[in-house]
Amino acid sequence: MFPKYVPGRTCISLGRKHNYVKAGPNSVRCTECGSSRTVTGVASNQPSSPPVISTETQKTKIDSKLDTQLVELVGRNWLTVQLLQAGLEVARPERDRGIDLIAYRDLDEKQQFLAYPVQMKAFLNEVFSIDPKYEKFPRLILAYVWNLADLTLTKCFALTFKETLQVADEMGYTKTASWLTGAGSGKRGYFTSAPSKQLKDLLSPFEMSSPEKWLSKFNNVHD
Repeated sequence: MFPKYVPGRTCISLGRKHNYVKAGPNSVRCTECGSSRTVTGVASNQPSSPPVISTETQKTKIDSKLDTQLVELVGRNWLTVQLLQAGLEVARPERDRGIDLIAYRDLDEKQQFLAYPVQMKAFLNEVFSIDPKYEKFPRLILAYVWNLADLTLTKCFALTFKETLQVADEMGYTKTASWLTGAGSGKRGYFTSAPSKQLKDLLSPFEMSSPEKWLSKFNNVHD
């Protein structure tokens, strides 16, 4: 009746809701992904009210050995849910040309159709990077999704390329050989997997902590 449970492939990690049914006297199990939970007050397969899930047993961590494609999948689904909750619609380009998602509003207050390209950077931990190739995309939003290894800590910072460049400039990254010449690699850019407190403080105003902040962000993006 139940599918085999696969770590990192649960409904919640893929941005979906569990479909729990009773599996034992004090447990329920999802018919979609096979994950189980310890609960209280379960009387039948179709309880009159949702089961109470014990937070001590709820699995929110993702396997740290996931490959980059699976991390991107989890991040994209998480980000899509955030955008939908903000009242935006989301579409995916058919081909990879540097844009992961397109967030759009059918009609704004001026009865205009508005679309915003989104380039997502999804990480199990905390990583900041900047690549000059994204400067050519007008109205591009760079979405840094951090801490996907633990969904209780997952957060997103959304910046335009200009804002990202300002942060990099204040941190001194734009004066490094990596940014100026590619430091022998031939590919310009900057990357750090150990963001300092100063960097986190600079990114803090761009954290999308509510649907209202997402809407405000998109309303203030200009060509």
